[in-house]
Amino acid sequence: MNDKLAGLSQTQLDAHWMPYTGNRQFKRDPRIITAADGCYFTSADGRQIFDGLSGLWTCGAGHNRKEIAKAINQQLETLDFAPSFQFGHPGSFKLAERITRLMPEGLNRVFFTNSGSEAVETSLKIARAYWRKRGQASKTKLIGRSKGYHGVNFGGVSVGGIGANRAIYGPALSTAHLPHTLLPENRFSRGQPEYGAHLAESLLEIIELHDASNIAAVIVEPMAGSAGILPPPEGYLQRLRDICEQHQILLIFDEVITAFGRLGTATGAELFGVVPDIINIAKQLTNGIIPMGATVVQQTIYETFMQQGGADYQLELPHGYTYSAHPVACAAALATLELLERDNLFKHSAELAYLLEEYIHQLSNLPLVYDIRNCGLAAALTIERAPGEPLLHPFRIALKMWEKGFYVRYSGDTIQLGMPFITRREEIDGLVNALAESVLEVANGQ
Repeated sequence: MNDKLAGLSQTQLDAHWMPYTGNRQFKRDPRIITAADGCYFTSADGRQIFDGLSGLWTCGAGHNRKEIAKAINQQLETLDFAPSFQFGHPGSFKLAERITRLMPEGLNRVFFTNSGSEAVETSLKIARAYWRKRGQASKTKLIGRSKGYHGVNFGGVSVGGIGANRAIYGPALSTAHLPHTLLPENRFSRGQPEYGAHLAESLLEIIELHDASNIAAVIVEPMAGSAGILPPPEGYLQRLRDICEQHQILLIFDEVITAFGRLGTATGAELFGVVPDIINIAKQLTNGIIPMGATVVQQTIYETFMQQGGADYQLELPHGYTYSAHPVACAAALATLELLERDNLFKHSAELAYLLEEYIHQLSNLPLVYDIRNCGLAAALTIERAPGEPLLHPFRIALKMWEKGFYVRYSGDTIQLGMPFITRREEIDGLVNALAESVLEVANGQ
């Protein structure tokens, strides 16, 4: 048996069409994970691999937390599934109320989904439907942002601004996009860049072209994650908020990555001091253990649907998923939020963020490193492009990191880091040193 394959046959490997993966390369050189505990994965060949991305921005409390597993097992022994249409179970109501305690004031109505992508779709549908309920049916246009990522469903890729996620599928929804905030003037900024708030003014140009009477919502990530950690320039989000309020346009924050500790706070809205109308959450909500997401809306939005819903037995919002508020997912989320609070992990994440900033910017003089950005417990390096193969260098750096015992994300021209909130100082030091070695090796053609 080939240990690297964990006993899998080639037929089994070939059967799985893997997501966001170069399937041909992976099937030639598999990277199989067989176990996880704390901040570490175990690879099929028995090596300990430091988890430098918290799974996929999901496992900030660390892997294999017994408290969450116990809650899941207890739930399975009591209620494994309950219909979410026209019936309910206690866990969903308890979790909804628990989530609202962590949201900005006024965002206190929670609609459950099964992923961040579904949370985005839900928020976009709610935004359009809200204006119809208000008698302003022409407000259908959705505004995203270049380099934005909002999941992989058609609404999400339409407002998303990553070309590779859109081009292969042909026309999507008709949308408009704000310019991104990744400016050359801000290279190697630490935290929020000082320059760039003026880019929010481009929303006024979009409004002038399409008219506010036709625009339903603007959706942005407070900190763009998948494009390579793009912190908002100082004052940028507040200016978006002001323009949206002035022109009666809903503002949606996609906080699938940023909610529940990644920025050292419960939400990016809290950190940046800007309250949107809708927040999308997922990932850290269950510590990545069970798929779950949610769309959290201002009470005034919810009340509009209730007031315009017809007879009380009729559907105010004809939308939902079979597994919305799944009992096991609710149990996992309740245990996760309790764990985050009990162990004070938001604060620990914020303290680690300063260490990550200190260490990661020490790589600024390395060859191939074009830029470094950080925000909260997240950081990214933009890597110079190889001639004719713009994605090759990050791919090679990430594979060298895997060989050295570190898992990091490579996406586009970036290497991305987002370690668990329970990481130790020496582990950040070790990861950054290994990253420096890997960059130098790739730069030297090794």
